[in-house]
Amino acid sequence: MSGAASIPTHRLLLIYACILLGVCGHASSEFVAVLSGMYGPELTVWRFLIGGTGLVLLALAWPGQRDLLTPLRVEGGRIAVLSIFGMALGQLFFHWALNFATVIQVATMVSTMPLLVVLANWAINRGPISTAKLTSGIGALAGVVILLTDGYLVQITAADWSKAFWGVFLAFLCAFVFSFYMVLVRPLYHRWGAVRMTAYCFAIGFFALWPAVGALFGIWVDPTTLFDRTPQQWSAVLTLGIWNTTIAMALWLGGLAAAPDIGRANYLFFLKPVIAAALALAFLDQPFTPTQLLAVVVVCGCVLVELFWDQIAAALGRRSAVAPTEHAPR
Repeated sequence: MSGAASIPTHRLLLIYACILLGVCGHASSEFVAVLSGMYGPELTVWRFLIGGTGLVLLALAWPGQRDLLTPLRVEGGRIAVLSIFGMALGQLFFHWALNFATVIQVATMVSTMPLLVVLANWAINRGPISTAKLTSGIGALAGVVILLTDGYLVQITAADWSKAFWGVFLAFLCAFVFSFYMVLVRPLYHRWGAVRMTAYCFAIGFFALWPAVGALFGIWVDPTTLFDRTPQQWSAVLTLGIWNTTIAMALWLGGLAAAPDIGRANYLFFLKPVIAAALALAFLDQPFTPTQLLAVVVVCGCVLVELFWDQIAAALGRRSAVAPTEHAPR
């Protein structure tokens, strides 16, 4: 029996609902970051400070997740390495990329992560790459390329191609780091729980990011100065820390850890550029172009094909089996 078949339908739907809500939170983080008006590395420290605090409080209030000391005593070194070189480094690349590239460019490049997760899972665990994953992944990647190319054309006409390239490169590094992080951290999520592990990643990540950003960028974040900023800035920072981190990250990473097939579950992440584009249209006054609309259709179509691959294959199989008898001589 497959892993998916052994999970009750209602639980499987709950898992995918959590992942989808987490993707919505992840997709909205780009435009919230832009609204904050802060430099990417500095904003990353703020996010880890507020989000890490919120996640620790959530873990302390969550039944079965309140013991924060035992996992650290058992395998604290591994947790720290993954927190710093996985979550913290990936988020640093993500927010830094937004200083050079547009919301849609960053979202589309980061959305290649499901493909990289499949490859990382194959490299680390020799996980199989099924026909469904390969077909829908290539198709969705084509949609990402279409959307990204449209953004490049805008940047080229603005004579700012090199800046966009640096931003897209940082976004790719974010996707690359996160893909290996998600595969490597999954056993820890199963052993210690999603909420507790996500709390570790952000809390430990903060203590690595704060001195690193201070030393490398000359920005020493002072928590007492948050409300000295404009209301738009501090409200955006709080939204990024509470909704996009405390709530959305726990739902997303926890859902992925509980999913029977991490590769298939993570393909919902291909909806990220669609959500980000819609938010850019609604809140940042960035309208869709025809090319972007085509990319949205391609990405959504490939996600649906992946989610309903078994039903589509079964329907096509029944049709091919019935077809000869329909035309047989009576």
